[in-house]
Amino acid sequence: MKTLVRLAACFSLLIPAFAQTPARERMVIVISLDGFPAFALDDPKLPVPTLRQLIKDGTATRMTGVNPTVTWPNHTAMVTGVRSDETGLLANGTIVRTGGWPPVKVEPMLDKEQMVHVPTVYDAAHQAGLTTAQVDWVAVNKAPGITWNFNEWATADGPLEQEMIRKGVLTSADLENFTKSNILFRDQTWTTAATYLIREHKPNLLLVHFLSLDSVHHTYGPGSLAAASAIAFLDGCVARIVDAVRASGMTDRTTFLVVSDHGFRKYTKQVNPGVALAAAGLGEQVFVLPEGGSAYVYFDSAKAAELGPVVKKALENVEGLDRIVGPDGFAAMGLPQPDRDPQMYQLLLTARDGYSFIGATGGPVTSATLQQAGSHGYPASDPAMDPVFIASGYGVRPGARLGRIQNIDVASTIAELLGVALPNAKGKPVPIR
Repeated sequence: MKTLVRLAACFSLLIPAFAQTPARERMVIVISLDGFPAFALDDPKLPVPTLRQLIKDGTATRMTGVNPTVTWPNHTAMVTGVRSDETGLLANGTIVRTGGWPPVKVEPMLDKEQMVHVPTVYDAAHQAGLTTAQVDWVAVNKAPGITWNFNEWATADGPLEQEMIRKGVLTSADLENFTKSNILFRDQTWTTAATYLIREHKPNLLLVHFLSLDSVHHTYGPGSLAAASAIAFLDGCVARIVDAVRASGMTDRTTFLVVSDHGFRKYTKQVNPGVALAAAGLGEQVFVLPEGGSAYVYFDSAKAAELGPVVKKALENVEGLDRIVGPDGFAAMGLPQPDRDPQMYQLLLTARDGYSFIGATGGPVTSATLQQAGSHGYPASDPAMDPVFIASGYGVRPGARLGRIQNIDVASTIAELLGVALPNAKGKPVPIR
């Protein structure tokens, strides 16, 4: 009998701590660095000591994102495990029909249950009795699966914000006109919210989203000194979160997943397809919604057979236009058909390297910018659009060789770390253990 006990004890040492610690005693912290290109980490002198340490203690790789390579669709893919043809996210909000002109607009303030069409991993965690929190995550307005919220549009009236004000962590003045505050201040405030949640509430799942790098990349382009400065700033924000975990005594039970939603490309020329369409006499029949490296073309679907060829001919010689994709190419890009989703367009335009779409009224079809800028929205197959994936901490084998993964794998990985089921996910858990 003693021999069996000794054998059982020895066997227990072979079982990873991951399997021994109950999910209720663990934390999974997902930190999204919006607009962080995977290629940025190829620079050995990039000033990111915190990220380098997380990689050294864990692992890192490139991801392939989903189309369109913009913020909300890719963040939603990472918490649902499915592509845009299933999530319902095709822009930074829901595209709604206006019944007038322009025929569509992007609405970011719909409730999560209307906006996201499939279950999320935070829903699954909440249903399993685990606690969840989000700081500036997307498509989470009034999400029933989130226990604690600190929103992008935070105000002093929010329950969590009021709690933080009562405890002297924030002031009402910090949150006055918060959405109009500079993005660096907001990222600092979101970091403060994340560290507070870790210290005071220890959520089993914490989703954190930082925006400053995306803003800087749009203005100055990737590879600029401004971009390197923003990256160094964000590394400091991540360090504050890591330090908060250490101070809370949760280091040996916390998994860090540092991700991004898309990469970036430099551009020096802008393309305005609407001008070319107006010159062809189509200005009141065809509307273009620009999304950086891509643009959505809307016209009456009942007239698709008639208007489609005319629109293509009006655009075919536009400088900077790479491809015109019709409905027959949507499935391969993970996009729904126009008759399956009222948000969908009739044609998708993609831009060449060095160009980005705009929707200004008037002016030339193609024009040079005053300075280098940056954009995303190019096809997910473009390596410059690759997001980054870093895993470190509890349940992560240091040096695990991953190879390229899909960003829809992130949801299944979170689910596995928390021990919850996410049957709708098409991704698979990343082999980090």
